[in-house]
Amino acid sequence: MERPSVDRQLGAEAVAAPAGSAPAIEISDLRKDYNGFLAVDGLNLTVPQGCFFGFLGPNGAGKTTTIRMLTGLAIPTSGTIRILGLPIAEQGFEIRRRIGIVPDDSLLFDHLTGFEYLQFVGRMYELTRSIAKERSQELIDLFELGSEPRKLVGEYSKGMRKRLAMGAALIHRPQLFLMDEPFEGVDAVGARLMKDILLEQVRRGATVFLTSHVLEVVERLCDRLAIIHRGKIVLQGTLPELRAQAEEGARSLEDIFVHVVGAERSTPETLSWLGSP
Repeated sequence: MERPSVDRQLGAEAVAAPAGSAPAIEISDLRKDYNGFLAVDGLNLTVPQGCFFGFLGPNGAGKTTTIRMLTGLAIPTSGTIRILGLPIAEQGFEIRRRIGIVPDDSLLFDHLTGFEYLQFVGRMYELTRSIAKERSQELIDLFELGSEPRKLVGEYSKGMRKRLAMGAALIHRPQLFLMDEPFEGVDAVGARLMKDILLEQVRRGATVFLTSHVLEVVERLCDRLAIIHRGKIVLQGTLPELRAQAEEGARSLEDIFVHVVGAERSTPETLSWLGSP
């Protein structure tokens, strides 16, 4: 069966930002202190509208904490955040109307079906009941979640939960997507579909800000990147700009990433028992 058209699902009209519009994200001197531990330490970052932005870093670098502050789920210790030109401290409600979120831990309502959950999200974004129902069904079909319509979200696999979260992020046609490891646990077919949808949204003028540990995916998708390490931005720019800033011979994003965040680590000695016959 042919999948529903993404154009039909989300509407064909462009969502491009007007010329001279504010950046999608402006972060200035952002800090988050957890009882003396600076998870984010003086972050400065600007993400222009209409770009596919990769936010990279090792485990514990501050990526998820940053996204939680961007979505309003965590309050900064200090610093400022502006989303689509609006200050998050004063305009948080309006900002949340304009963004779509795929959280790392897929915070969904486990006691609803996928269809019920999408309808609920659509209504929360003030879609009419009929439009919320129509879009929910199209998203269920698009992400192939309809084979067991009475299955509760709590019984979904991790990949199914990610696809459902992606559908919920899309349903109101946001201007900005904030995505924490959106492809984690998703099979190759589902991941390809998600990538195609996101690329199409960027072509229409939306902005995608994502974290991912799959550097090959980030390298193919993103036109701008930043690497965070120990709560600080250590490198940012386009991939050619990152290559110019990294060591000579670092060509792939993996080479650049390992050089920047792993330079202080010595090469471990081979464990003797691994070499034993």
